[in-house]
Amino acid sequence: MPSSSTQQLMDDLRVVVSDAEALLQATAHDLTDRAQAAREKASASVSQARTRLAQVEHAFETQARVVAEDANRYVRTHPWQSIGAAAAVGVVVGLLMGRRNP
Repeated sequence: MPSSSTQQLMDDLRVVVSDAEALLQATAHDLTDRAQAAREKASASVSQARTRLAQVEHAFETQARVVAEDANRYVRTHPWQSIGAAAAVGVVVGLLMGRRNP
């Protein structure tokens, strides 16, 4: 599963792509050769960015699915170790939270 910073980056990229598309639509009335060439180049870049973003999202989903399946398999194979690890994490979190709130 993507980290929060990775998720934020992906969200930011979606916003940039969306803003670029809006800019392309807003400048569609400018018919100068230079503006049209810039729009075509920007349109190609936006298209590539959308494709790459979709590929990255798919890769993250696939990776998250594999990690979840591995965790599920481990828990089913080693239930007592999993319970012990979860208990240890719970104790550590409890101690840390107890220290924060005097």
